[in-house]
Amino acid sequence: MPNKTIYIADDDLPLLQQAQELTGGNLSGAIVTALRRLVEIERAKRSGFDEITVKVGVGNSSIKRFLGVALGEWTASGNEGDETYSLFRTGKGRFAVHHSRSELHIPVGPNAERSRKWSTGWRGWIGDWSPDQAWMRTPAQADFTVVDTAEELEPLLPPELYTLALRTIHDEPSVEDLDI
Repeated sequence: MPNKTIYIADDDLPLLQQAQELTGGNLSGAIVTALRRLVEIERAKRSGFDEITVKVGVGNSSIKRFLGVALGEWTASGNEGDETYSLFRTGKGRFAVHHSRSELHIPVGPNAERSRKWSTGWRGWIGDWSPDQAWMRTPAQADFTVVDTAEELEPLLPPELYTLALRTIHDEPSVEDLDI
């Protein structure tokens, strides 16, 4: 196996030691792992893909990262919270859907229906000061789904975004080479 010598600045030695510890004590393995990741990301960027990071889980407790390109987004806002669907094409030609819901504020109890009615319009600005009004709050949450085909997207997306996605996915961009 060929030997290569690398020179590391004294200030970078702690970083090198950390990398070595995280990869099981093999410095060569740490360097090769980092170089593979760098090459993968740079090739993807040159092909038009970006590194995309999304938060998933209850309270957005987990992070997912992948190489992809955004195809569309759909957002709806209501009295109780917001909901967003984001659609991506992955670096391996699959489709990823990130569905996030904001923290929800839901009226509960005997006056729940009355609270929903009164929280809209100008009454929502001054409030419904009923003494037996109660609200429940749920944390923000999101899920992430990856599928192989455009047809598998239909149950995962709102109809408007699915229609847009089909047009975007099946319409290959035309390239015109200009000699200017």
